[in-house]
Amino acid sequence: MSRDSINDLTVFLAVAREQSFTRAAAKLGVSPSALSHSMRLLEERLGVRLLTRTTRRVSVTDAGERLLHSIEPHFDGIDTALAALTELRDKPAGTVRITAGEHPTTSILWPAIERLLPEYPDIKFEITVDGALTDIVAERYDAGIRLGEQLNGDMIAVRIGPEMRMVVVGSPDYFTRHPKPSTPQDLTAHACINLRLPTYGGYLVWEFEKDGREVRVRVDGPLAFNNTQMVMRAALGGVGLAYLFEDHARDEIESGRLVTVLDDWNPLFDGYFLYYPSRRQMSPAFGVLVDALRYRPSRSDH
Repeated sequence: MSRDSINDLTVFLAVAREQSFTRAAAKLGVSPSALSHSMRLLEERLGVRLLTRTTRRVSVTDAGERLLHSIEPHFDGIDTALAALTELRDKPAGTVRITAGEHPTTSILWPAIERLLPEYPDIKFEITVDGALTDIVAERYDAGIRLGEQLNGDMIAVRIGPEMRMVVVGSPDYFTRHPKPSTPQDLTAHACINLRLPTYGGYLVWEFEKDGREVRVRVDGPLAFNNTQMVMRAALGGVGLAYLFEDHARDEIESGRLVTVLDDWNPLFDGYFLYYPSRRQMSPAFGVLVDALRYRPSRSDH
């Protein structure tokens, strides 16, 4: 295969993945017009249309989809092989791309990366903070972080944190004006602060369990956010009750600024896992992060 053919296929792969000549050009460090010219030459040489161009986006044709599925694994293998050569360096190098929600990023991922940066200056970490359930294969991430109950069976999962639980909290001021709920059903009579989920667009359902009985409550109230930090701020302000990760609100609970209710209805559940495709060959840089994140229970966890 000629060098020009390899270059043209690299261009096609970038445009097909980004669905944009502008974004693909920025990624490859060339002009959009140069990419468009390369794609026209490739299509003329092959005698088929690979891309459909509109004013808003670029999409692959059936022929383009077939070519993409054929060449993508080979280019991925080349990338992995090149990354593996960093084993011959004194220290691992390369870029690791991770997608995770706000809570695991601040509580688990960032502390680990902060420790790694001084020791591994040649590793770059690209973190996308997003609460949506991202398709890491389609979006070209090395890995993602999710709760155990959200994992797909075809992924390798590495536990990176302890079991967790949700808590219902309110400010002391709120409870001077409203009685504390004794059952989850009582929440329907309270002002509750909703959290809008990014993936499905609906509100988070408040889930409870006691003595094998599960209860799901759709709460209502004057406020809703798509950010848990704002939910907690509203609860601290006495606006209403919030449903939060216990460790997220621990400092405010221990200081007395927030008070928990319905504690006997909030059991432990699986915490966070790092997940990545089972067919993925682990690069040395990615292996460093996996080892740093791997959960190792301490005596205080038992």
